[in-house]
Amino acid sequence: MSRERPEETTVEDVLEQLETLERAVDDPEERAEVVEARRLVTRLSRGGLFGSVITSFTRKDKAEAFVGSVLIGLPLLVEDGVIEIGEFLAAHPPFFVANLVFATAVVIGILYVSKFQEVRITDPYFGVVPRRLVWVLAIAFVTATLLMTMWGRVTWDEPWVDLCRVSVIFTAMAIGGSLADILPGED
Repeated sequence: MSRERPEETTVEDVLEQLETLERAVDDPEERAEVVEARRLVTRLSRGGLFGSVITSFTRKDKAEAFVGSVLIGLPLLVEDGVIEIGEFLAAHPPFFVANLVFATAVVIGILYVSKFQEVRITDPYFGVVPRRLVWVLAIAFVTATLLMTMWGRVTWDEPWVDLCRVSVIFTAMAIGGSLADILPGED
């Protein structure tokens, strides 16, 4: 069979191949296995594991981003290494900027490049900036700031140093928030 394949295989392509295979198989047991495979693919595609497309960003997505931020960030809040890294970033502003760029790039990669799920940009801010990206980053930053302040990890006596400390936790929380947001898929 020398049929030209599309660049990206869809669930429909798999179902079509299984249907063709079902017609070609002579043995009743093998045909029953092909039928069961078709049933599984259909069930998985309806369950959101394959072929789901994420388009909206709802309160549920914001809650998922918050939970992911907290789950990844909490263990780091008690580590003194965060304080030391924050002090290093405060002493080296280009690395602080690089850290923010890194965090943003990783979140963009998770949301839009890695294809864990197909995430479509809809109704971006100013026609360009994806809402999901803004919210995931904002949730991570606010969560990092509030928890570090609440737990006394930053006192804001030295705002620049404390902001740099928060940025360390923010980086981890942004990654956790983006993963938690898209991995469950969309209802």
